Amino acid sequence: MSDLLTTAVLIGILHSGIRLATPYLLAALGEAVSQRSGVLDLGVDGIMLMGAFAAFFTVFQTGNLWLGVGAALVVGALMGLLMAVISVTFQAEQGISGIGLYLFGLGLSSLLFRVLIGSVVGVSGFEEIKIPVLSSIPVVGDIFFNHNILVYLAYLMVPAIWFLFDKTTLGLKVRAVGQNPEAADSLGVSVNRVRYFGVIFGAALAGVAGASLSIGTLNVFQENMTNGLGFIAVALVYFGGWRPVGVLLGSLLFATVNSLQLWVQVKGIPIPSDLAVMLPYLLTIIVLIFATNQIKQPAALDKPFERSG
Repeated sequence: MSDLLTTAVLIGILHSGIRLATPYLLAALGEAVSQRSGVLDLGVDGIMLMGAFAAFFTVFQTGNLWLGVGAALVVGALMGLLMAVISVTFQAEQGISGIGLYLFGLGLSSLLFRVLIGSVVGVSGFEEIKIPVLSSIPVVGDIFFNHNILVYLAYLMVPAIWFLFDKTTLGLKVRAVGQNPEAADSLGVSVNRVRYFGVIFGAALAGVAGASLSIGTLNVFQENMTNGLGFIAVALVYFGGWRPVGVLLGSLLFATVNSLQLWVQVKGIPIPSDLAVMLPYLLTIIVLIFATNQIKQPAALDKPFERSG
């Protein structure tokens, strides 16, 4: 255990935690926007898989990383459009349609991988960028200011989503529609249009979250490479109380514990590997048990809207 308490290892754990939080953060921030508009999208994991594949395949064919990010964003938005049509226009049960979207993304990404690529190959992903001056700060620089561009963009999305929610008319409409759609409708707000925006925006971020895995972290694509990460992102929205800062803290907590269990295995600490892998998930369950007693979800979450009269 003393092997984990050296300065170099602790910096490594925190550095990895910052990096590993990226896909959780992007996906959970997007899901927060969707849920604040009143739509529960459980298809996040499937959307991430499609985003990861779209980004990887685009880079594999063109070598252009930003085209890969763009492809992931577009594919994510299209899957969000599909979810919005099913859950908002046709008012299907949101939990079931979300699971269906997850299975669709899981199956389609696996099929496309087998047909178009066939075997696991690597691509050159985003390289780490040292922020001038800040990266030279002892300890802090190594932990926070030596990551790839997708990591920095993910963290910049936290104040951006906060600004959207709290400082813009659109954000006010999103919150109103998720809280009391009937009242919002009576004031002239198009409930369905706002919900379409929330779901598509959230899915686009989930697509980029997938790209952060395939061309920002691992630089490969594998079938089901998210391994349930999207469902964790949905849980982090509850953990964070539907607020960007709360989502950020939850993502950092989960990713840091995940980083810790990876270092435990690397250092050969005598803890059963299965138990170490379970630690982040056990932590999530424990935290959610306490968190759900302290927070209130948007009142109209998971409730379809139909104009009366």
